[in-house]
Amino acid sequence: MSINTKRDEKNFNQAALDYHRSEPKGKIEVIPSKPHSTARDLSLAYSPGVAIPCLEIEKNPQAVYDYTGKGNLVAVISNGTAVLGLGDIGAEASKPVMEGKGLLFKIFADINVFDIEIDEKDPDKFIEIVKGIAPTFGGINLEDIKAPEAFYIEQRLKEELNIPLMHDDQHGTAIISAAALLNALELAGKSIETVKMVVNGAGAAAIACSKLYVALGLKKENLLMCDSKGVINDKRENLTPEKLDFIAQTTKNSLEEALVGADVFVGLSKGDVMSAEMLLSMSENPIVFGLANPTPEIDYNLAIETRKDVIMATGRSDYPNQVNNVLGFPYIFRGALDVQSRCINEEMKLAAVKAIADLAKESVPEAVVLAYNLTNLQFGREYFIPKPFDNRLITKVSIAVAKAAMESGVAAKPIENFEDYENLLLDRMGRDERLIRMMQNRARSNPKRVTLGNAEEYNVLKAAQILHEEGIAKPILLGQKRYILAQMEKFGISLDVPIVDPSDDDQVENRKKYRHTLWKLRQRKGMNEYKAKRLVRQRDYFGPLMLTHGDTDALVVGFSKNYSSNIIPILQVVEKESGVNKIAAMMMILTGKKTPMFFADTSINANPTSEDLVNIARMSEMTVKSFAVEPRIAMLAYENFAGISETSKKVVKAVSILHEKYPKMIVDGEIQPDFAMNADHLADYPFSKLGTTPANTFVFPNLESANLSYKIIRGMKKAQVVGPILMGLKYPVHVVQMRSSVEEIVNLATVAVLDAQRREEQTKTK
Repeated sequence: MSINTKRDEKNFNQAALDYHRSEPKGKIEVIPSKPHSTARDLSLAYSPGVAIPCLEIEKNPQAVYDYTGKGNLVAVISNGTAVLGLGDIGAEASKPVMEGKGLLFKIFADINVFDIEIDEKDPDKFIEIVKGIAPTFGGINLEDIKAPEAFYIEQRLKEELNIPLMHDDQHGTAIISAAALLNALELAGKSIETVKMVVNGAGAAAIACSKLYVALGLKKENLLMCDSKGVINDKRENLTPEKLDFIAQTTKNSLEEALVGADVFVGLSKGDVMSAEMLLSMSENPIVFGLANPTPEIDYNLAIETRKDVIMATGRSDYPNQVNNVLGFPYIFRGALDVQSRCINEEMKLAAVKAIADLAKESVPEAVVLAYNLTNLQFGREYFIPKPFDNRLITKVSIAVAKAAMESGVAAKPIENFEDYENLLLDRMGRDERLIRMMQNRARSNPKRVTLGNAEEYNVLKAAQILHEEGIAKPILLGQKRYILAQMEKFGISLDVPIVDPSDDDQVENRKKYRHTLWKLRQRKGMNEYKAKRLVRQRDYFGPLMLTHGDTDALVVGFSKNYSSNIIPILQVVEKESGVNKIAAMMMILTGKKTPMFFADTSINANPTSEDLVNIARMSEMTVKSFAVEPRIAMLAYENFAGISETSKKVVKAVSILHEKYPKMIVDGEIQPDFAMNADHLADYPFSKLGTTPANTFVFPNLESANLSYKIIRGMKKAQVVGPILMGLKYPVHVVQMRSSVEEIVNLATVAVLDAQRREEQTKTK
């Protein structure tokens, strides 16, 4: 991820420290995977029951994969000698990075990780330590080990261990950039066998990339490699063994000379080493991979302005075609672990390259397009490598790697049914944190002005800081200015965003026009002009009036008042959407399952009629679709398709209307929630439109049941709760719950940005 140029360095540094030391400290933890609540559970987990699988493994060592977590456990190992851009900072200082790598393994491929930091720089001693602990793991990811020791360490461990092992600094970048290279060459109309390439850098990544490019067909005589002293040619002396393999027979000495007439430039060194003049000297349709981070070898915008025919990739997320290792390593290890491969060989790497390259040419699902807030995404100069949030990566890459392991004879446990395996992979990716990341990514692509009420509160201020620094929204702080500034000073929050105080002198003109609007809206509903004049000084009315006058794009209020106190002024000012009789509210419940759950109506309608339930179901369908989730709606009651009680009868009537008027909706009921969430239970009702796929959207028969249900979940702290998301209003306005956490405010503000984006697009298409 690139750092937002607006981000205040001091604020960000403090936020990074706070993030890592908040309880529980660090980024990963170990949690039990088996029942452990009873004495019997504990006797099975440990003594005496644990002895039984121990004896089975003693008889058959391969049984360790059946009775332990070894088959889904990777060691991320480093000695801290080449950490990111920090260099040799030592084993302990490298631990946050190794934990971070573990987090990526888990969230992208559901692989468990122990991070191992070894305080040993002697390569042979380091190798012996790794060999000694290797039986614990199903695979080993070496990380941040300096060259040239990294080459020696990896080679020996590959020869002496029989589990998948990869130094991601070398091979991760090589695999992803190779996939990008194949597609870029296709766009340029060039062949890898004939192109002339310049690689700037001669470290572990550059050597690994160059070797893989040669394996794909690049001729060595067409490759010029540069290090800090210039082109590695036959005049150079005292070269490392790895560099000797790339000596070129040429009179060219500098990067500038090497680039003349070159077809491809791959930068794996430092930023700003390539000038516009150097780019102009390259051949037609030049391919430029500026992979130094955060500053590419040549600025993306400069490159595009200099040559319209340039085909470019970088390591940054804010430009097209990001070469990001997360496209590869989680899924390569996933495939290797699942067939109990003895190694990660060249065939498996090449299979990953081809799978990633081919995926970019496939039709892009709507969910991926929505994740990046684009209207279209198709193979071309601005999209020739998949996006990191593409959920298809786990199936495409993992399956390709598993098949290559089987075909090359290194798989100890071949997969028999790849259709079943694909479903298993999809089930693993039920981590809905990805949805939050996708939502925030969409918001960043077109951030909107979001006014945050109760801005004197620390949680609101901290949320505003995150929204601003991450580029998710353009926050406006609404409240008493002197208190807001005092709180910012008290908590050390530096935030350069607008502060709107309804009682300030600089709001005189706004108060006049807002007063007129409010009086016009309410003059036949008991409000005189004097009362309107008084109310516009209150933030509860000022915020919604900002929204109706277009002085903000979205409004998020609440935090210090109960829900009804906040909603009344909103309903008096903000009109309902066309065709909506009653508004409703929805909660998004992020449980870690395959998809989130959505609860409606949780905050507005106390005892909805059948017609109200129809309205709520329709609004819920539209809202859920806006999150790139297919809504499967269960109309809830405490009976299953019986219709005996009065509550069930009104649900039955609502379902009947929905089936008749909206036959394409996936909706049914009345049904109990536990039945709607269980495929086996649903199988007992073959007539249901839900089929045997569990529901993800639940429309409750009354406010009490909905509100109590989500508050139990929130109180248990077993899931993230996002909302309430208001449905049916003309403008984007949402009300946070009392005493919401910073994370909850950020998430709801993100929803508000997406809401504003959706309405903007609808306006454009009308």
